[in-house]
Amino acid sequence: MSAFAGYRWPAEIIVMAVRWYLSLTVSAKQVTWLLAERGIDVTPRTVLTWTQTFGPRLAAEVRKHRRPVGRRWYVDEVFLCRRSEQRYLYRAIDEHGQVVDVLLRAHRDTTSAKAFFRRAVRRTRTTPTHVITDHHQPYRKAIQETIPTATHVRTGLHRARGETTKCVERSHVATRDRLRTSRGLKLVRTGQGFLEGFEAVYAMRRGHIALETLLPGYPPAGASPHTTTRAVAAVLHAVGARLTKHPRPARLDCR
Repeated sequence: MSAFAGYRWPAEIIVMAVRWYLSLTVSAKQVTWLLAERGIDVTPRTVLTWTQTFGPRLAAEVRKHRRPVGRRWYVDEVFLCRRSEQRYLYRAIDEHGQVVDVLLRAHRDTTSAKAFFRRAVRRTRTTPTHVITDHHQPYRKAIQETIPTATHVRTGLHRARGETTKCVERSHVATRDRLRTSRGLKLVRTGQGFLEGFEAVYAMRRGHIALETLLPGYPPAGASPHTTTRAVAAVLHAVGARLTKHPRPARLDCR
């Protein structure tokens, strides 16, 4: 049975709304305006519910087609604020700029760092040979315990020579820009789902997902931005059409 069975609106409408909310710098309310122009009347809460329900599932299907992850990982964490609360987004990219994994946590400590590395290795089925981080102390113990064979390089953003964390710092820009129009991530669980969906759509636009395997005829080399945009939309609709109902709600992996 389709995952969209029982919903008032068809899968095409729901996936379109989720794609807009994940990829554009708009609020849920602004997505309802775009839908209203097409004769579709929903509330901002409905858009958020659709995103929290289908965003992680679409992302999981898309990740199956991502290009091989490199073995040189650059790791950093982003501070995200909501009123007086802080959240910490752990992110890693490889030497090609591809996002390895993301994990949102309520605390910035050794436990969170170890959870991130275990999850990244499990999801990518790749063990890095080098891990480059800043001088955040918990990284040392986390890497020693979770990836003991990796060489840990501790460096900083501003270095005249050698490794720096500049590449991963730059990769945070898209995430920060997308969250700037929102009021922050209220809960770790729903925030994690949103960020996974956002990173999946962003990876498709950056060429880190093998769209040619999902969309026959798509030219991966030399495709224009307009062609890529249409391909991303078509792939998400095709992936959404294949989603089936879970016998019980899937628990989001935030370990």
